[in-house]
Amino acid sequence: MSKQELVAQPGTKDLSYASSSNEYGDYADGLALDLERYWNEALQQKYWLGAVLAAGLLLGLVISLLTTELYRAESRIEVSQVTANITDIDPIEAENNISELQFLNTQYELLESRFMAERVIEAGNLTRDEEFLEAFDLLESGELDTQMVGDILLDNLSIDPLDQSSLIDIGFSSPSANVSQSISTLWAQEFIAANYEKRFGDNIEARKFLQNQIEELRQQLAESETDLVKYASANEILILRSDGEGGGGDSASQTLSATELTAFNEALAKAVSSRISAEAALRSGVGSNTTVSDSLNDRLAEAQAELAELKANFGPEYPPLREVEARVAALNSTVATRRSERSGGNLREARAQLQAARSEEAALRAQLRRAKSGFLEQQNQGIRYGILKREVDTNRELYDGLLQRSKELEASGAGQNNIKLIDDADLPRFAYAPSWLQNLAIALALSVIVCAITVYLRVMLSQSVKDPADVSRELGLSLLGVIPKVEADDLVEQVIERSSEFSEAFVSLRSNLNFLTPDGSPQILMLTSSVPNEGKSISAISLAESFARLGKKTLLIDADLRASCMPMTLGFTPRSKAGLSGLLSGQAEGLTKNADRPDNMNFDFIHSGPTPPNPVELLTGDRLTQVLIEARENYDQIIIDSAPVLALADALELSGSVDGVIYVIEANRIKKRGIGSALERLKAAGAKIQGAIVTKANFGQASYGYGYGYGYGYGYGKGADAAPSDQPRSAG
Repeated sequence: MSKQELVAQPGTKDLSYASSSNEYGDYADGLALDLERYWNEALQQKYWLGAVLAAGLLLGLVISLLTTELYRAESRIEVSQVTANITDIDPIEAENNISELQFLNTQYELLESRFMAERVIEAGNLTRDEEFLEAFDLLESGELDTQMVGDILLDNLSIDPLDQSSLIDIGFSSPSANVSQSISTLWAQEFIAANYEKRFGDNIEARKFLQNQIEELRQQLAESETDLVKYASANEILILRSDGEGGGGDSASQTLSATELTAFNEALAKAVSSRISAEAALRSGVGSNTTVSDSLNDRLAEAQAELAELKANFGPEYPPLREVEARVAALNSTVATRRSERSGGNLREARAQLQAARSEEAALRAQLRRAKSGFLEQQNQGIRYGILKREVDTNRELYDGLLQRSKELEASGAGQNNIKLIDDADLPRFAYAPSWLQNLAIALALSVIVCAITVYLRVMLSQSVKDPADVSRELGLSLLGVIPKVEADDLVEQVIERSSEFSEAFVSLRSNLNFLTPDGSPQILMLTSSVPNEGKSISAISLAESFARLGKKTLLIDADLRASCMPMTLGFTPRSKAGLSGLLSGQAEGLTKNADRPDNMNFDFIHSGPTPPNPVELLTGDRLTQVLIEARENYDQIIIDSAPVLALADALELSGSVDGVIYVIEANRIKKRGIGSALERLKAAGAKIQGAIVTKANFGQASYGYGYGYGYGYGYGKGADAAPSDQPRSAG
């Protein structure tokens, strides 16, 4: 399919006028990402974007000047993980199986907890610290609560773990260097103290409890010992020796009463022995030798008393008792033998001795009864004494046990803390904020972002053709040429001057038109646009002159029968008064007879003629066909300048009679929706749209390069907002 046959495909909504092989997306697909387009938009808005950047930097400078200086101090601690702590008495701390990462993360959260903030507030009395309150402008705030001060602390606290280590920096920032230093150090100290209390808190509480219990037991022990001594004194209980831990009777047997009872019992036994000996001597009638008899009787009495004592305390099988019995029997035998050997004893003396022995025995028995009575009474008192004694012993045992337990807890509770203070916070000498460089960098970055968003939104929301590439990308038309914007009062002079960039742009356009068909440019080309003053007329003049310079016999027809000013643009007065309207209405005959040659131009020209009352009817009649047939026969190239498409039907009626339509689009003026609507009308009229040219392109703001054999990079404009001046507004 030749390019001359490229027309808008019917039934499409996206105005795709290119061939099916067109690589660009449809109009409805929206804008594609085109960095060059954004760059071009940025160049067009460079003054506004520069103002935004300058305003952003100025704002960053003002913020830096108005921001309060902040000082930051940092203290450093080391956190070591504890795996186990088992003592010899009780497992004070269970084995820790959590991972190191989990443990460290827990410490980070604890450092930033409100619990720590409250500890620091209490330890430093911050709610009444004038330096702290002045630093944060809280002196006039009245009564402060802990939550408000805690929020201030947490907002200005920074916890920075050092990578690949167990070291943590605790930083605090404030408007006061002294406050920053003191709070950073205090925070580290309180965290270490809190951790120690957490690890050994149970031990400490146990020690406090034991101290209280020990003090109570000490008082109870003293009271019980006092009661025991008072009871013993009141009851005349004198302890001579201590044999064991028993009480009651055992304790009483060790008293003075028990000792007296034993002595009286021994003396009575001797008196009984003496009486028995005297009775025996008296019955036998034998007078005993005082010396010998007294000696034997004493020995016998001692043996009998010892035997009586042993029988009172031990059983008959007790070996010493049996020995004493044998000795008593031997003594009795000796006494009997001695009595038998002596026959001349003194009976009166024997009776006297017997009476004395009986008296002594009676006295001793009386003393023994009194001692026994006292001993039995003291035995009853010994029960109470034993109770008091056992209470004293029990209190002493409990006191000693608790005291020992307290000493053991003191030994086990003196463990090392797993968190240590490495560095105290130093007094900061310089403020770390505001950072001028950082603020200006942030302001610059934000300004760049704002500029980027502005450019993006302008491109995305743009409704006009800013980039000539939009012709192909969004409108689906072939871009035939780009005409630069020229700051000149007389554009015709730019057309005549062959070396001008304006003239060269139409040379490129002419070259592109020659490649539309195998036979070159379509013979009859019509130029139209969406609205007036888009550069359509000067483009038709320039294109006609360019074909004429190529050696082709060229005719330029002004078909704008409503408001044409092409003669004014060319700067000459047509010889023929009829013009195109006269030819179409039949008032004039012969195309060549009514053609004029403008000054300094190489093409023939037929002006529009008098404005008819019915332009559309003239363009739809048979006369137009006859005029165009005559033009084909006499000219190699015919250029027709028609009326705009929107709101008029002139161009639509004329488009069906020409070989091709060139659509003129002024850069950055007409909305794409309006252009699309005009193209739809041309398509419906059966126009053969060959492509489009973009006029008044500002190359001072963008650099275009297209695949049509010509590229521009020249600066012609004064800015994107400069008023178009390629021709008077009435020229097209």
